[in-house]
Amino acid sequence: MPSILLTGVSTLDIINHVETYPDEDSEVRAVSQQIRSGGNASNMAIVIQQLGIQANLLAKRADDSNASLIFSYLENKLVQTSFCPVQKHSSTPTSYITLNQANGSRTIVHYRKLDELDIADFNNVDLNQFDWLHFEARNCHHLLAMLKHSLAFNKPVSIELEKPREAIEDILPYANVLLISKPFAESQGFSSAEDCLLHFSEQYPDKTITCTWGELGAWAYFPSQLIHQAAPQVSRVVETIGAGDTFNAGFISSLINGQSVNDSLEFATKLATKKCQQSGFDNL
Repeated sequence: MPSILLTGVSTLDIINHVETYPDEDSEVRAVSQQIRSGGNASNMAIVIQQLGIQANLLAKRADDSNASLIFSYLENKLVQTSFCPVQKHSSTPTSYITLNQANGSRTIVHYRKLDELDIADFNNVDLNQFDWLHFEARNCHHLLAMLKHSLAFNKPVSIELEKPREAIEDILPYANVLLISKPFAESQGFSSAEDCLLHFSEQYPDKTITCTWGELGAWAYFPSQLIHQAAPQVSRVVETIGAGDTFNAGFISSLINGQSVNDSLEFATKLATKKCQQSGFDNL
């Protein structure tokens, strides 16, 4: 079984389902509530494990009861978490999510009192045992050192660009695959996935680059080609939480399994669409 190391964060998600998004300074009753594991790398690991690839998570772990809850859940999903360093006297990052049942949109308030993963944590892991290395673009000064360290192991590297970060431009040359979200593209002034990919492909013509754009589907660039995969039409969106993570997991898993960029883009787009039609990540 191929194996991937995913670095990033693991959070506790508290999801309140409401009939419609509340007005400011109002009080509404939640229709239902879910408490589950979250965080980009953790979500990706849960999906990748379902796709026949051993997912190994590398994220800071708090030493509180919430950490025990979410890491037990991940281990039950067969995600390997033994590489995660424990930070004493800390608390698990928590995302408070308001899920609008009218359209599936989600609004997130995130609280964090836990250090980011650093180069010392990363250097404690033997990278020889993995077939692929994936990174969330965060804490980029330390991430740059991680990427430089990874060069000696000659593994394919993917980097997710979800939000603008300080010094993010320094890490981009080290990726084989760049996974760009719509919010990141818009933060850089792009109004379409095509414009975003044309810009980054001029800078990095030798890389595979994707850009997702919600209900319009996803685009990919790989040397000299720009392709589009439309998102399948659905009658109802249940939940968009983790749709981007599902896309990224599907795309990388397909590449690891030897599929073409075209086929990987189609698979990932359809998988993310399926995710939007259900709650959570089970049985994708």
